[in-house]
Order: sequence, then structure tokens, then C-alpha cells
Amino acid sequence: MSDPPLRRQTNAAMSPEAWREGRLRVAGFERETASQLAEDRSVDLHALLELVDRGCPPHLAARILAPLDRTGSSP
Repeated sequence: MSDPPLRRQTNAAMSPEAWREGRLRVAGFERETASQLAEDRSVDLHALLELVDRGCPPHLAARILAPLDRTGSSP
């Protein structure tokens, strides 16, 4: 089953998170992944989109730019 099409809204009516999510969805990210990435302000949206534009699959682009888990790791 496919996701419903994105609704068009004016930029003025959109929250920054909704705009980011929309950009990610158009680039091919699945809904849940796009939503999580859009809410995380530490994620560089432009870097994600650039990787996808260069042919990187969306799920791999998200993994490449994911923050390192620093819990329990030693320097």
C-alpha cells in the first residue's frame, strides 16, 4: 500500500518541521524516516538531500549522517 500524496501548503502556513518532512518525502524518504529526520534539528537536511541527489539511497544517506552513539563508548 502506498502513502497518500503530499498536500500542498504555502510555506507561510507550514511549520519548519512540516517543510523539512515534505522535502525529505519528495526526495524519496519513507514517511516515518522523513518525520523522524525532520524533527531532529541536528540532522543536516541539505547534506541529506545532496547525498540523495548524487545517487545515494535515502535510507543509506540517513545512516551515513546519523549521529554517533556516544553512550558507553571510550575515546
